[in-house]
Amino acid sequence: MSVTVGSVKRAFKYRFYPTNAQAAELLRTFGCVRKVYNLALAARTEAWARQERINYNQTSAMLTAWKQTEELGYLSDVSSVPLQQTLRHLQAAFANFFGKRAKYPRFKSRKKSHRSAEYTTSGFRFRNGALTLAKVTEPLDIVWSRPLPEGAEPSTVTVSQDAAGRWFVSLLCEDPALSPLPATGTAVGVDVGLNHLLTLSTGEKIANSRHERRDRDALAMAQRSLARKAKGDGANRAKARRRVAKIHARVVDRRRDGLHKLTTRLVRENQTIVIEDLSVRNMVKNRSLARAISDAAWSEFRSMLEYKASWYGREVIAVDRFFPSSKLCSHCGKLAESMPLHVRTWTCNGCGTTHDRDVNSAKNLKAAGLAVSVCGAGVRPQRRTPGGQPTTKQKNPRREP
Repeated sequence: MSVTVGSVKRAFKYRFYPTNAQAAELLRTFGCVRKVYNLALAARTEAWARQERINYNQTSAMLTAWKQTEELGYLSDVSSVPLQQTLRHLQAAFANFFGKRAKYPRFKSRKKSHRSAEYTTSGFRFRNGALTLAKVTEPLDIVWSRPLPEGAEPSTVTVSQDAAGRWFVSLLCEDPALSPLPATGTAVGVDVGLNHLLTLSTGEKIANSRHERRDRDALAMAQRSLARKAKGDGANRAKARRRVAKIHARVVDRRRDGLHKLTTRLVRENQTIVIEDLSVRNMVKNRSLARAISDAAWSEFRSMLEYKASWYGREVIAVDRFFPSSKLCSHCGKLAESMPLHVRTWTCNGCGTTHDRDVNSAKNLKAAGLAVSVCGAGVRPQRRTPGGQPTTKQKNPRREP
């Protein structure tokens, strides 16, 4: 089954190095964005307590009134575009809340929340590869690590700073190069694990790089150093916090790079990819395995696999999480009574076939997924994910990375 791919927008993310003046202006903008978001959320929460509803248009009118007050007059010193965009983001957050797709929106924290500001076309100028933001006189010094699509015109630009102090700019553009790949007719079952990150139904096992473990000692030293610093806004504590953040950022970058390479390979080589619909949120409640499961990043793997499949005309099928893939003999179909986690190989009582636990699971996932693809939903019990899609078969929506 092929998926039709039309015009797709992709986010191209680059690192940039602002001047002191640019950094000051952007930090000021981040603060104003956070302030407006919190003010609007407080107003909508108070209205909610009165059993009233406030929409985007009303919060936009409030923003105009806030700018005219002496206390909040500084909101006029930054570009109005990111302030309007944060109100739109709040509106989307409430839409997700009322649609039961997310929890109630939370207030943004000065120290913990992600720093970012989004500009639409009226808030930036992009000419001859130079990007200039509103209220900023000089173009940003961007490291163009990869080219934008030929003739691309960004529709939105998002500027952000991570906890390690690195600056990034993300340009959302249409990418005409994205088109369905030639059909391969091949399918693969994928079983995720900890000893091996992935086991394929072909018998191939892909090692778990355990990126966090490689930096665990350095991270522990940095965290101990941070814990010894006096709490507050002191310069020494800020430096220690940044050292911890840089180690975390290094781990995340390595992990994401590996997952990108792995998911791209699976999508290019296979027409249909069958995975298991795991409840990772519940699995990490196991204190013995939480660290290893988080380092494996199974949710991020699935997310990457789904949006790349939608780009390139592939199909991802998620089999019900209660499907007994580990206990079912892929040769004769006999179901074993129990299968403790420490059992890595087992012999079927029905046909005498000896199975590798993970390979057998991947083969069963593939068979179940192909049955769903041919027969339609209902082969396994229909369960619903937080996004509202059945877990047995999913046609992936287009999305940006």
